[in-house]
Amino acid sequence: MSRRVALVTGASRGIGRAASMSLARVGFDLVLTARTAKEGEGRVEHPRSEAAAGTVGVEGSLETTAAAIEAEGGKTLAIPMDLLSRESIDHLVDRVISEWGQIDLLLNNGVWSGPGLLDPIRNLDFEALNKALLANAVNPLYLTTRVLEPMLERGGGQIFNMTSRAGQVDAPPYKTVAMGMLGFAHCASKGAFHRIAPLLQAEHGKQGIRAINLDPGFTRSEAMDALGLPTLGAATSNVTGEVIAWLATHPENESWNGRTVDTLELCAELGLVDGWPPDRA
Repeated sequence: MSRRVALVTGASRGIGRAASMSLARVGFDLVLTARTAKEGEGRVEHPRSEAAAGTVGVEGSLETTAAAIEAEGGKTLAIPMDLLSRESIDHLVDRVISEWGQIDLLLNNGVWSGPGLLDPIRNLDFEALNKALLANAVNPLYLTTRVLEPMLERGGGQIFNMTSRAGQVDAPPYKTVAMGMLGFAHCASKGAFHRIAPLLQAEHGKQGIRAINLDPGFTRSEAMDALGLPTLGAATSNVTGEVIAWLATHPENESWNGRTVDTLELCAELGLVDGWPPDRA
């Protein structure tokens, strides 16, 4: 293949969908993966156990993202994948390598979110904690190792990890905790996930691997809308999506290798999205 290939997890909606479309516009062919294959199948539950009241429908699917990219002339390969299943990860990577022969960029964006993710420590659901650690840290690492080998064989590649300051800082945003919008399972899984990029850079930076953490700040999603969660002041998904496309195509991204990019700040600095930040003159 002459074009580069990007594999995006969680590509059915939110930042994953926005990043996929932005990457297609700058010349990547897209491997799209998520749990929701067809429009109308998406379901979400409130991430706090005490507020959970069954599933609600949520917009977004692989078929919708693929259709939007292909309508603009892009090429896609949509493959459902569940981050709780290592077997589905193996199927994904094997099929991509078999059909397209390469993976030049991996965007680890998909996560598990369900009842218990935001529970306080006193009421922690340990089954939810196990799911969060498996789907948000351990299995994304497994996917990364599967993608790393063909990247090294081709002389390098880019690995972007969607992290969160919730897994980095000693002083969490206490107002957010009080609102029930932050909990240990989320913070712990993101904290473990956050360590992958710096270690990849240390171990394989000289072999052409560029590993970067992306902190999207407070970004609005279809799931938040479906669940009626607070969204005041949130950025739209395309803010981070445009930053990902910029990092993927500019050699300046080497200075970010092994580090964390605040995508909202970088988008504002580069002026990538009209109207962001909202108070820009």
